[in-house]
Amino acid sequence: MIKKTKKFLSEVKVELSKVSWSTRTELIGATGAVMTVTLIMAIYIGVVDLCLSKMFTYFIK
Repeated sequence: MIKKTKKFLSEVKVELSKVSWSTRTELIGATGAVMTVTLIMAIYIGVVDLCLSKMFTYFIK
């Protein structure tokens, strides 16, 4: 069991050395883009929901 664990961890280390890690600047830029798109989508969905809710309320009355 210990031998398998050591082999697994050494293979994980080799695979992680192959990963192309982002720089801090790239990570901050990507995070900002994701947050911006998320905010825009939230506003859009909120407006559509409000409009649909008003329409259904109007038709039900």
